[in-house]
Amino acid sequence: MPARDEYHDCVRNALVKDGWSITADPYRVIVGEQAVYVDLAADQLVSAEKDGRRIAVEIKGFPGRSPVYELEQALGQFLIYRSVLRRADPSRQLYLAIPEDVYRDVILTQLGQMITDDYRLEYLLFDTSAEVVSQWIDSTNSGPISGPS
Repeated sequence: MPARDEYHDCVRNALVKDGWSITADPYRVIVGEQAVYVDLAADQLVSAEKDGRRIAVEIKGFPGRSPVYELEQALGQFLIYRSVLRRADPSRQLYLAIPEDVYRDVILTQLGQMITDDYRLEYLLFDTSAEVVSQWIDSTNSGPISGPS
């Protein structure tokens, strides 16, 4: 199993505070004879009569000196996991969880915006000190959404 990101517990706590039930930690998905491990899987029940939302979350803190290298690594993982989930668990939407400052300093740059637009990345932004979800950004809905309710 891969090592946990330094913000793993922070994001887990933030999701629980946001009304999510963690269903897997990590979320293991088998592809043929190989397994991939997405950091978290979570469900949120909307009401007794309706199906809730289901998500998978890959957590990245961008700890290295090169934000471009960290973006390359995060993008590669995100695309592999999204491809796997589309086949193995198509009801679950994948999000890349990143700290607010990484979003501001890396994703909002010209390069970050190109990558986000071209690959339709979904983000879960979190506040590292308060351990709360600060924003959900869903490119399929053309911009920010208030939350997964």
